[in-house]
Amino acid sequence: MNITIETKQIIFDTLKAQLEKLRPPLVANVGADPNYYELIGNTPVPYGSTKKIVAGMYFASIALRKNSVVFYFFPCYGNTALLENIPSLLKCLKGKTCFHFISADQINETELSTLLQKGVAAWKKEGYVV
Repeated sequence: MNITIETKQIIFDTLKAQLEKLRPPLVANVGADPNYYELIGNTPVPYGSTKKIVAGMYFASIALRKNSVVFYFFPCYGNTALLENIPSLLKCLKGKTCFHFISADQINETELSTLLQKGVAAWKKEGYVV
């Protein structure tokens, strides 16, 4: 299914508005690309095999793709219990952490808000957010 630029922008803006509600405590980590938005934790942490200190643990991002808008939600990678009670959003989950949206009506904002709040709580528990 082809997705119009307008539809992609509506989806992106809807997701971005939900993510922006999490600032603070999360921090936006964005560059010059207007088609990408990312949130990270607010505490420097060691990351990767070299344990290099990064500004904050990756939380979530959204990006425009050719045929969808993707929403990556990292807290559910090691904690699949976060995915409970979001039946509408689960239909869009591809893999462990990536949701693909092709229409605005696929986004259940109540479920999304619940998922994001659970993610923030998980990040606080892990010490990635203070």
